[in-house]
Order: sequence, then structure tokens, then C-alpha cells
Amino acid sequence: MRLPLSDDGGFTGLEAAIVLIAFVVVAAIFSYVVLGITTPKSLGPLNTGSEPADTIQVIGDMYGLAAVPSSGINEIRFSIRLVPGAPSMNLTSMAIDFSTPATSPVTLSQGTTASTSFFTTRLDGTGKAVSSLDPDQQVGIDFFVADVPANTRMNFDLRPPAGALSFSRTAPATITATNVL
Repeated sequence: MRLPLSDDGGFTGLEAAIVLIAFVVVAAIFSYVVLGITTPKSLGPLNTGSEPADTIQVIGDMYGLAAVPSSGINEIRFSIRLVPGAPSMNLTSMAIDFSTPATSPVTLSQGTTASTSFFTTRLDGTGKAVSSLDPDQQVGIDFFVADVPANTRMNFDLRPPAGALSFSRTAPATITATNVL
């Protein structure tokens, strides 16, 4: 009587599966470490859960006005509103940081007259001055800046009492009296 030869094929498949699982686990750990090093801010809320969410958003077009177009943009106008579900916000506590690559950030606070130090807040952009933003309202923001030449990147950082909103716009190649940014 002949004894059957042993077949090691099953062990080879099992070994391959173990090696594959080990590679997947190592790749997952490696990707988490790499993402944690390169984008700590994006993983911060995931890990801590303590960073506030954005509470405002820019709506509609953003405008750069130029009193003297050859000198550049010297006034910024845009509208904001609360994100859905956000509570009313005190605008007197909000600050706006404005900068370009050639200038250091300028911090503006809410005021009654637009200038290079103060921004105004008007209901629906042209209405009465307001000091708070309620749900279902939009408020126009207006302030002056040092002349911004054509093709210049502008950085905005809106810092309300809760959350923050950062974004950039670039001045157009040809500046006119009214420019959509």
C-alpha cells in the first residue's frame, strides 16, 4: 500500500495571507504617522475633538474697489452669514487679519467707519450698521487696505468669537474701479 504524498499547498496560501495582512497593517500605521506629521491641524479635531467648527461663511461675490485703478485695489467688500444651525454672533468681538506677500498682517476690528484699522458691518450690505449677526441674516463687510497691485494674492483670516475662516483671493491682472475677486 502506498502512502499519499504530503501536499504543502494549503500552508503556502495561509502564509501568503498572513504576510498580506502584515503589509496592510504596517501600511495603515505608516500612513497615519505620515498624515499626523504633515497635516496636524486637519487631524487635530479628529484626535482631540476640542477645536471649534467654522461658524460663518462668505456668500456671493467679493469685490476689490480702486479709487485710482493704476495704484491698485484699496477697498474690500464682501458679505458673510452664519452657517446653518449656528447661534447668533457678536460682531464686535470679531477681528479680520488682512495680508499680502509684500505686507505683514493687519488686524482690523469692528467700527462705525471703514478704514485701514476698522471694518464696518451693515445689514444686507447697504442697510443699517449692526453689531450682531443672527441666523438668516447677511452682513456686508467693508474696509480699506494699502494699495494692492495687480496679480497680488490677498489673505483673509476672519476670527469671530467661535471658529475661524481663512481664505485667499488674487487681484486681477487689470485693475478697474470695481473688481470681482
